[in-house]
Amino acid sequence: MEGDQDTSDFTLVTRKPCFGLPTACPNCLPAYIYLKLAQLPFQLAFNSTFPDSEELPYFESGTYVAYNNEDGGVIEKLEKDGIVNLDSQLQSLPDYLSLKALIVSWLDEALTYEIWVGTEGASASKIYYSDLPWVIGKVLFYKQTYLTKKRLGLTKENAEQREKLIYKRASEAYEALSTRLGEQKFLFEDRPSSLDAFFLSHMLFTIQVLPETSVLRHKLLEQSNLVRYAERLKSEFLEESSSSPSPPLHSFPSSFSGMGSKTKSKPKAEKSEEEKKFKKRARFFLAAQFLAVVIYVSVMGGVSSDEVEYEDDDY
Repeated sequence: MEGDQDTSDFTLVTRKPCFGLPTACPNCLPAYIYLKLAQLPFQLAFNSTFPDSEELPYFESGTYVAYNNEDGGVIEKLEKDGIVNLDSQLQSLPDYLSLKALIVSWLDEALTYEIWVGTEGASASKIYYSDLPWVIGKVLFYKQTYLTKKRLGLTKENAEQREKLIYKRASEAYEALSTRLGEQKFLFEDRPSSLDAFFLSHMLFTIQVLPETSVLRHKLLEQSNLVRYAERLKSEFLEESSSSPSPPLHSFPSSFSGMGSKTKSKPKAEKSEEEKKFKKRARFFLAAQFLAVVIYVSVMGGVSSDEVEYEDDDY
């Protein structure tokens, strides 16, 4: 792709904002922060059509598209194609690969465990499935939890041992990164890198999204210089964007109010008959929902780029 491409055409498509973050998706947030650290102007759009899609986030400009599940992810794809590269002079440094392993391996594993297992999905449902019908959201949640446990090698027999190892690695990674950072502005002294994008994303998600009871959150907050690092970068690169109003999102109606449901009294026999009809209809409804889930999970496999929502202002 040509380096003189008009940047006004750049768009990053992510999952919706939540928990005070421009996007609450742990896969999307690093790409957003990377573009902000690189000071590359772009528009932000949201897609909630396929919450379990591995293609999100994706970066597009005209006919060019960089998907999350291709060529190592959006950030690596943008660097390979010469659109933006914060790591061009850092990849040969001896600390680069070791720090990358800590952040994108150990810490990513720990965060994944916390989201789907450690906190029992307290935040996952709100991030991924809140715009879906309840039944479909529940099925997809349990499906993703199962896949996560499988990917992390968790079984009933080794669950406790694996949990200890995951938290131990995360604690060691925080300590190593704390020592490496000191009071520097970035992980590599005076210049941002993709590792800052990944690590800042991890920290903001851990602090702002995970509940206060989170073990991972507690371990992170023990490293005060890491917290100061996150606060500085958030204030300099993200706060101006996050203060702007969020774009409208597709949403389902809130729960129906029960007020006034007892304003009319009916004969006991009529009420009983209505309850029978309601239960009968409910069974048909659940069956239809189940069929919809089966079709949704087995047939739908991609993200429709047609149903995205754009902010009015450029980023």
